[in-house]
Amino acid sequence: MLALAVLGWVLDCDERAGRYLDLTGLDPDTLRAGLDDPAVLVSGIEFLTNHEPDLIRAAEALAVTPEELVAAKDALST
Repeated sequence: MLALAVLGWVLDCDERAGRYLDLTGLDPDTLRAGLDDPAVLVSGIEFLTNHEPDLIRAAEALAVTPEELVAAKDALST
């Protein structure tokens, strides 16, 4: 559930969403189709972990710690 919230936060800003799609190579249709795919879910959190200011802002917006976001990524990656 947290990973879906992360994707929602990432996609809420056009500039950030564009960077995410460019960096992941996903397009909107593939993203929508992959919302139940752990790899797609992890990609949103990985996107944040590669840019600490966004990681911190997302954590604040989602009322979690950055460490909880990283733990969610790790849990989905296994």
